[in-house]
Amino acid sequence: MRKLYTLGILLYTLGVHIAALFNSKARQMTKGWKHTFGRLSIAPVGKEKTAWFHASSLGEFEQARPVLEAFRIQHPDFKICVTFFSPSGYEVRKDYPQADFVCYLPMDTPSNAARFVNLLRPTVVFFAKYDFWFNYLEQLRLREIPTYIFSSIFRPNQYFFKWYGIWFLRHLQRCFSHIFVQNQESLELLQSHGVQHVSIAGDTRFDRVHAIALNAQPNPAVQTFLSRRPEGKTILAGSSWEPDETNLKHYLDYASPSTTLILAPHVISSTHLDHIQSLFGRDNCTLYSQLPATNNATQVLIIDNIGMLASLYQYADIAYIGGGFGKGIHNILEAVTFGKPVVFGPNYHKFKEALDIISLQGGYSYTDYSQLQTILDTLLTDPDRYHAASLTCTQYLNDNLGSTQRILALVQTQLTKYTIL
Repeated sequence: MRKLYTLGILLYTLGVHIAALFNSKARQMTKGWKHTFGRLSIAPVGKEKTAWFHASSLGEFEQARPVLEAFRIQHPDFKICVTFFSPSGYEVRKDYPQADFVCYLPMDTPSNAARFVNLLRPTVVFFAKYDFWFNYLEQLRLREIPTYIFSSIFRPNQYFFKWYGIWFLRHLQRCFSHIFVQNQESLELLQSHGVQHVSIAGDTRFDRVHAIALNAQPNPAVQTFLSRRPEGKTILAGSSWEPDETNLKHYLDYASPSTTLILAPHVISSTHLDHIQSLFGRDNCTLYSQLPATNNATQVLIIDNIGMLASLYQYADIAYIGGGFGKGIHNILEAVTFGKPVVFGPNYHKFKEALDIISLQGGYSYTDYSQLQTILDTLLTDPDRYHAASLTCTQYLNDNLGSTQRILALVQTQLTKYTIL
């Protein structure tokens, strides 16, 4: 099975190199792989105690941040290495100040894994959520390096639990010092398959979004924009796609003229921004990059940059989360932490927090525009219903804090036992 797995990795690598001829993201990955070993050989990590944190992409990195930053406070004598698989993580966080070294993770061949681990010489390793690279895990196991994965969810339909998955399941059993899962179902599933070094720690994203909310700074430009309609309500659409934007356009045509829409599209290419302006009417839109704008009549503020969405939810009355008419919704917790009721499309069932918030009536899903109109009307015109949903979101967030502390408490105990700390 190891040979088949490695063959798959090699074929995937070849595919990325071919795609790099036409695709900018693939080109970024291959360029990153090319320079990783040279950069690592002269990096400040690996020459003293080093903690390695790996995240697949930006979303997983945000899950890792609370653990990384708390670990750094507890252990200032450690160097921190952060690796990414995806350009969406590396290109945004390559200058992350809490890390001593940030790089792409070379593809998971046996030679790459051995070379990378030999150069980095990690003291302890953390993987966020789902990224299982089995040649790397084997190299860490052979060197008896404590290795952890956290914020994981396991489901019966995953390959670990198929007839062909015994090799992968064996790696879970022998390569991780401990596995931290989000829920009881994952715990019971792993234990039923013989994986006993597992415990429920919850989802570190709750700690992350809570920290964002606590440290959110006012945005004078957005405040000025919203002050033009002091009696109006504000809908903030985060990570929107075209179906989301079309439905919101219908609602804005129907709603009170005092209603304001802040739109933060998932794709901020010039083509998509042009489409949004055409959809809502150019005279009714203001780009964030053009604030302060002189047109007092605009209802729609388009956020045409990245990195500020999470803090903008403080200005919403209702948060609309995009992606529900595609592969799946984006992060709802960034809005929930501000106590904002959330609304999204039908593709949400693989996200535990979305299932939870709907069951608690702090969030709402819809499948067609008429349902969206009813949901938004209810939240915007029924104060009792709105405040109940808002309080539900706040309570849900508070009830799920503390994952970071649970993880590091156990890690601290184990590493002390190993005389690493």
